Amino acid sequence: LAAMIALSALIVCERTAQGPIQGGDRSRYHDRTFRVVHVIDGDTLDIDAPDADKPKTRIRLWGVDTPELARNGRPEMHFAKAAKEFAEQMLRGKEVNVVLVPEKTRDKYGRLLAYVFCERGGRMFNEMLLEEGFAYADVRFKHPHKKQFESAEKRARKNNIGLWAGLTLDQMPAWKQRAERDA
Repeated sequence: LAAMIALSALIVCERTAQGPIQGGDRSRYHDRTFRVVHVIDGDTLDIDAPDADKPKTRIRLWGVDTPELARNGRPEMHFAKAAKEFAEQMLRGKEVNVVLVPEKTRDKYGRLLAYVFCERGGRMFNEMLLEEGFAYADVRFKHPHKKQFESAEKRARKNNIGLWAGLTLDQMPAWKQRAERDA
């Protein structure tokens, strides 16, 4: 009976976003190539790899935050459609290289956290979003490219690229508004 309980616990842990699956994520996804099958919004996409009991894996791009589309009664944010369209144009149906951060492979919603490269050794899409003015550098979480992303956002902002052209404080996400006020 004890062995049966332990086995059941192990299976449950493997199917959740936290716990032992993180090591498995690294061997399943890190530095591997997958096809993008769906773009949810500018910073979230699905790849053609099963994820536990789901037919595809949902990825949330590390270190960037694109404006949110209208959802659950919330209005669409400034530049949300443009960010999604850019992601679709660049990624949908294409092969991408997925790179994980060893310390944290999932977010609180169970999505795989990743840097996505348009091709192995090619440009990092996360950074492209910032350079082209489709995203904010998300400074709320530590990650290896945080300073690089902050610099890319600064350049886009200085040059009024993309969402930065005429952006007002109230058009920014709440976390960014707080950061701007505290700066």
